Amino acid sequence: MHQKKDAPQRSDAQRNRERILEVALVELTRCADAPLSVIAKKAGVGQGTFYRNFPNREALVLEIYRYEMQQVADSAAQLLCSREPERALREWMDRLAEFAMAKAGLADAIRLATSAPGSQGKPGHAPVASAAELLLRANEEAGTIRPGVTADDFLLAIAGLWQIDPRGDWQPRAARLLDLVMDGLRTGAPGR
Repeated sequence: MHQKKDAPQRSDAQRNRERILEVALVELTRCADAPLSVIAKKAGVGQGTFYRNFPNREALVLEIYRYEMQQVADSAAQLLCSREPERALREWMDRLAEFAMAKAGLADAIRLATSAPGSQGKPGHAPVASAAELLLRANEEAGTIRPGVTADDFLLAIAGLWQIDPRGDWQPRAARLLDLVMDGLRTGAPGR
């Protein structure tokens, strides 16, 4: 009986946390030092709930960054389940571009949070590298990309994403860049 009573509370707490993260992403992208009280109010949670989840601005900003990166990383396996490897890789690249643009919009907030005294710095990009590896190996097995491309090679090749201005019309530029990278990956593929 006690277990059932706790279960909805946990899912409510999870929903509250996700709602805070969604609102914070929008608000902090708009203004790096948006008041935390405004974020809590727009997320529909009280100050106590907010601070229980995120004791300070740094914790909130770094969790947004980690959460968004994990969402992108997790989407790789989901795409591979429902699409051919080549299409899954290209669609995942688009999701990575969206993450890069959101991260660029959050750059000021991340810089403020990670430069604070006692900050642990930015989380690493290991989940994205693992997701890239998964997609690259699936494509290599399918013969749709040249053999031997590593996640590091791939991340270096798409590094231009982080040079695109997120405030402009970034989608066409990102699509052209990612199509070029995709063409490069296909060159020398045994299945071509």
